Amino acid sequence: MNNCVNIVLGKEEITLKINEQAEDKEIEECLEEKIPELKKLYQNEKTPIFVTGKVLKNTQMDRIKEIIRKDIEVQIEFDNPNVLGLYGIRKAFSEEIESSDTKFHRGSLRSGMKLEYEGSLVVLGDVNAGAEVIAGENIVILGNLRGVAHGGAKGNKKAMIAAAKIESPQIRIANIVKELEKEDEGPVKTYAYVQENEIILE
Repeated sequence: MNNCVNIVLGKEEITLKINEQAEDKEIEECLEEKIPELKKLYQNEKTPIFVTGKVLKNTQMDRIKEIIRKDIEVQIEFDNPNVLGLYGIRKAFSEEIESSDTKFHRGSLRSGMKLEYEGSLVVLGDVNAGAEVIAGENIVILGNLRGVAHGGAKGNKKAMIAAAKIESPQIRIANIVKELEKEDEGPVKTYAYVQENEIILE
């Protein structure tokens, strides 16, 4: 992918648009080639750079900052939530995540506890009422889910949430929220996923 980063010059900011299908190596090679040329066009190195297009992990964002700042000392912002959680998501996307980085947490989460991870989370216990679990990808709870769970927290609607029993007052996947109503009671719910922009519980 020879042109995986497009540069758009604006009065208020310079936009770098990264192709959503580009691999890390391709992005880095393209930046290494284009940033020195961009420096020649800079009239004012305080003009911020805005990176958009591909949803990036924190490590990828850090690497992009490193490459840019090697030639241009400038403020860099990303159209990408730097923190997990519902707030900060500006767009949802769909990306297969059958295989992902996974963190295991041994033990149950009590009320007031919050567990976050960029990849998938596996909780070897219960998530009690008042606790919160947030993952950039999938959430699997071997016990009961009574607290709030937010899967695909950087916008990925392909994420899923699974538990021995889902009794949570609220389920979130990407930027979609489902409040569990009384009609959701009855047969035990163990699995949540997105279908046609709606969270389905089975």
